Amino acid sequence: MPEWSNGTVLPARGWSALGGKTYIQIMHYVYIIYSKNNGQIYKGLTDDLRNRINVHNAGKVKATKNGKPWILVYYQAFTNKTDARREELFLKTGRGRERVKYLLQETFSPEADPPWAEKNKK
Repeated sequence: MPEWSNGTVLPARGWSALGGKTYIQIMHYVYIIYSKNNGQIYKGLTDDLRNRINVHNAGKVKATKNGKPWILVYYQAFTNKTDARREELFLKTGRGRERVKYLLQETFSPEADPPWAEKNKK
């Protein structure tokens, strides 16, 4: 069952209008960030994606503090936190790593022109 609130007290990122009433929908995000510093990727779960990326880049997360700056390369949005957690855990398995490799094969290909690549100056 989705988490609904009939108010603005929740840190919502999505919304839905049902039955003439406006309801706030909490979204849960599974995300992948890439470190241009050390070439590593990190997978995580949050309900405030923008803030979480800022926290990673501020060096406040032990697992990612040495890889700054981090760039968001992929995310999925879920209305159910349990589904999001299941996906996050799957992406951290062997089959999940294969799926990430498949999903982002063009992003990390040598021929790609990713936003973090150093541009040749003429």
